[in-house]
Amino acid sequence: MSEREVAIIVGAGPGLGAALARRFSAAGLIVAVAGRDLSKSKKIAASIGPAVHAFQCDATVEHQVEHLFDAVEQELGAPSLAIHNVGAYLRKSILESTLDDLESCWRLCCRGGFLVGRAAARKMVPRGRGTILFTGATSGVRGAALFHNNAVAKAGVRALSQSMARELQPMGVHVAHIVIDGPIESEMLRSTLDKRDPASFLHSEAIAETYYQLHRQHRSAWTQEVDLRSWKEGF
Repeated sequence: MSEREVAIIVGAGPGLGAALARRFSAAGLIVAVAGRDLSKSKKIAASIGPAVHAFQCDATVEHQVEHLFDAVEQELGAPSLAIHNVGAYLRKSILESTLDDLESCWRLCCRGGFLVGRAAARKMVPRGRGTILFTGATSGVRGAALFHNNAVAKAGVRALSQSMARELQPMGVHVAHIVIDGPIESEMLRSTLDKRDPASFLHSEAIAETYYQLHRQHRSAWTQEVDLRSWKEGF
């Protein structure tokens, strides 16, 4: 087992999740990337290098989250950083939404965020140090038309992060919430989903740098929430 810092990224897809794994791996951390599809996690790990390890985990299933944190601690070391990077995106009229729509977004963000945050806190508090980061969105701060499902879910994650920060900060654990205000650049977004000026897209590598800086903040000046947007994004 290595003495290097260990990071767990839950919700590691090919975009921001992979960028986070690259940034923390480049900084010398051992990184565990976890997602529901193990083959995708393995692909991300293989594309980065031997310091990145793939795990399978559905963030909404309690025993899978508990097993993930136990397995990472046993195989790689106790985590000093945990990131809940699970998102929910559903654009739909309130007139057409179903209860399942609302609950599916809530499960991914609120239930998953709670399970990951709790598991991370239980590993970090006894050691008196650690960082827990939650990926948020504009909808968690301001509910827009047609995005009520996302708004409810992301607002819950934001509230969770605030409550955890107030409880855990005096115990040495830094909890922060990152508001992603705008679309993250991707090939699919550029080609099919959005015809806006590409300058309005956020770059995943630039976002990942902020996560890294949050983890490195001195405890005398911790940030609880930061919002990120392109210079071309209105707000």
